[in-house]
Amino acid sequence: MAQMKLAIVDIEPFIHGDEVARKRVARAFGEAFETTGFAVIVGHGVPETLAGGLYDTLTGFFAEPFAEKSRYTPPEKAKGRGYLPIGIESVARTLTGETPPDLCEALVFTAPHREEMPGARANIWPQEPAALRGLVADWTREMVTLTDRLARMSALALDLPENYFAEAYRDPALVLRFVNYPDQVEPPLPGQLRYGEHHDYGALTILRQDAAPGGLQIKDADGEWKEAGVVPASFVINVGDLMARWTNNRWRSTLHRVSNPDRGLTGSTRRLSMVAFTGPNEQWEVACLPSCTDAEHPPLFEPITAGDYVRAKIAASMELHPGT
Repeated sequence: MAQMKLAIVDIEPFIHGDEVARKRVARAFGEAFETTGFAVIVGHGVPETLAGGLYDTLTGFFAEPFAEKSRYTPPEKAKGRGYLPIGIESVARTLTGETPPDLCEALVFTAPHREEMPGARANIWPQEPAALRGLVADWTREMVTLTDRLARMSALALDLPENYFAEAYRDPALVLRFVNYPDQVEPPLPGQLRYGEHHDYGALTILRQDAAPGGLQIKDADGEWKEAGVVPASFVINVGDLMARWTNNRWRSTLHRVSNPDRGLTGSTRRLSMVAFTGPNEQWEVACLPSCTDAEHPPLFEPITAGDYVRAKIAASMELHPGT
């Protein structure tokens, strides 16, 4: 399969540079979202030691027996926290109707940056590996910092003041989803993928992917699926449906999926991805940005509350499995 040519944006000059440098980085960032809907960022400041330590610790968690992992599965149907076993979710259902469940399992933490706030909903924390909770807390702080930087870059890229999104992101929405794609010893069902074709639901997604086979594929403007290559020490950033609405489709929410590799050609296909779904506060009303509409481009979408929109998408992806 051909490889998708994604823009690689070094954001270090945005973090440490002057106004001219920040605007130059933001332009490159925005151009990527107007064309492919995806960008690869480097120079982001997230420590590689933390990323590697968390990856190794998560590998240990997913290697535990199912009976141990399933202790951390929440009782609610729309499972936005805890351990999600294989078979309970089909993201392609939000687009195409009934499809086989996705071939992945996940450990999910919703709004972990609010853990100590009064009234915050508790996440479900595995007892083992012992280092996991501390590493996730450190990762959460890095993702909140990176989310703020991406929001400021987005504002400049969209011809707005750099602090335009400050209130919307003062207490951002944040979901950490650590996804394990087990080795596929048995062939998948017809039409079954590791993660079915879908659009992300929120504003911007931050993905740390590994180099194992069977990775991210993106549908280009001509309708052709292409592989997204792996750049060391990088994050893949992509636009979700909520951000597309916010920008009046100036930024593209692009269809993507996680493929099934040919095990006969690759050997083991186990893969682990670390994902942060980010967005404005759940109570924020998302309405067309002033820089994204004019007489020739009227608003395409009604205003909507950010949290309501994302929750409805999550619920739809799990309706296929009424017993969960």
